[in-house]
Amino acid sequence: MIKQKKKITILGSTGSVGTQALDIIRESDRYEVFALTCNTNISKVVEQAKLFSPRYVVVFDETHYKSLKYELDSLSIDILVGMDGLIQVVTDKEVDIVLTSVVGNIGLKPTLEAVKAGKTIALANKETLVTAGEIIIPLAKQYGSKILPVDSEHSAIFQCLNGESSESLDKIILTASGGAFRNYSKDEIRILKASEALKHPNWTMGRKITIDSATLMNKGLEFIEAKWLFDVTSEQIEVIVHPQSIIHSMVQFKDHSVIAQLGVPDMRVPIIYALDYPERNINSVKPLDFTKLSALTFEKPDLDRFPCLGIAIEALRLGGTMPTVMNAANEILVESYLKDKIGFYDISDTILSTMNRFSNIIKPTLDDIFEADLETRTYIKKLLG
Repeated sequence: MIKQKKKITILGSTGSVGTQALDIIRESDRYEVFALTCNTNISKVVEQAKLFSPRYVVVFDETHYKSLKYELDSLSIDILVGMDGLIQVVTDKEVDIVLTSVVGNIGLKPTLEAVKAGKTIALANKETLVTAGEIIIPLAKQYGSKILPVDSEHSAIFQCLNGESSESLDKIILTASGGAFRNYSKDEIRILKASEALKHPNWTMGRKITIDSATLMNKGLEFIEAKWLFDVTSEQIEVIVHPQSIIHSMVQFKDHSVIAQLGVPDMRVPIIYALDYPERNINSVKPLDFTKLSALTFEKPDLDRFPCLGIAIEALRLGGTMPTVMNAANEILVESYLKDKIGFYDISDTILSTMNRFSNIIKPTLDDIFEADLETRTYIKKLLG
């Protein structure tokens, strides 16, 4: 019996996760691309559209509509624009999986609508649960939407918990590589530029997430995500620095046994797992060779050198709109750091001062979250001139 191909919409097809997902799809006969979306990278999405012939291509930035329409005019592809376009291609009845791989809060609303449409969400967008986990998770249960994590750490935890009773869980152990500046002193880090922070020792990722890895904000965002994905308390989540990035995360149970998920540091592994779930299929990822591993080491994160992790945990404790304020401030500040306009510790210092400045709305609505996000971005941009 021939299996029907899974139809996939990719939000953010031109980014790191999106392009890797398309590489996976090209190597397999199990998937069909239903829609591709981008923000402004027209040349890349045109190249992808010509290769995969999706039903739709969506450009979020409406100023690029005409050039996209011109480039794809000879193909039978419908061109959509803006947030309405994103929502249309994630809620279409033909779509089986929505891969949310956009960076930033732009992914929140279409992901929410996909959840309400009962779609399976392969979630690579951290901001969705960081800012609105309190809203998204209950809706997923209500509408029967599966949320499958694509982050390597959350995918690892998801796999470790598969078939286990939630009552037997003691704690989740999130592993962190430590980023590009793990072996530098605070004084050295203070003067290092983004070009150095982008030299991640293990992973090939997008620019924003690589900087977040260097500040440990990435692990802070994952800390918040884990709370919502796995229905645990902050006290049940521990972060450990594991420089080799071989153990992608672990779960400790009440009998003190620990289950870990291991593999080469390759984002294709969690992407494939999410797309194929609950099956496991042969792929082209390099297998792990234990005979070539000299050591697996672990250490506590240094919150003095990397305060963003502690700031994120505090934002989760405060709840409400505070994770949104923290996340929005971080996005703008990382963008500024990438342009060498601010220093490394300006990121954490400014996030903290911004959180202290803004009032917190407990039990926020989606409108409250969007307003807090916009107000924070406006404030940070004005602050930076």
